[in-house]
Amino acid sequence: MAYVLRFLLIIMVSGIFLTAGVALGWFSVDYGHIHLAIPTFIFTIFIQAFVMFYFIGVSRLVENVWNALNSAGNINELFDTPPEDLEPYKKKVSRFVHESTLSKRQTIPWTILMLILGTIAFLLGGAHDTGMVSKVVHAGVAYGFFAAMLIGIVRQWYYLGKSHILLGDLKSLFGMSRDAM
Repeated sequence: MAYVLRFLLIIMVSGIFLTAGVALGWFSVDYGHIHLAIPTFIFTIFIQAFVMFYFIGVSRLVENVWNALNSAGNINELFDTPPEDLEPYKKKVSRFVHESTLSKRQTIPWTILMLILGTIAFLLGGAHDTGMVSKVVHAGVAYGFFAAMLIGIVRQWYYLGKSHILLGDLKSLFGMSRDAM
């Protein structure tokens, strides 16, 4: 899943740079940047929501495993025959809980900032098109969106890789194949 999300992030960034390039006059295509901005931003909203829920889901899964390890009634959800000593499992899953929570905390604020600044830039673009705000206001918020996007994408890329490895380690800890769901 991390590779699919990384691929979608590449498409998203390409669409945003194409839109910005057309707006700045770097590229010449049959459509104006307004016509490119609409599907690009809708795609951005979709991808950022998808990435955000991926990190929330990984964190929730690891927390559920941690809760199952620490409750006697749910231990059979993890093992066919539970081992006598659960401390090595608890120690590793505790580290996984920390890592997944860190991934979520490091990416979701940037995702939200991207969505907020992108929405404001999108709306201000429409306001500029109708003459309600100056081009400087729209461009300033768009540049803020680009800065937040670049920082957020780098963080998302990094933590997608870490979360992918974390899920593989979690599965192997309980004897599951990395390909198992």
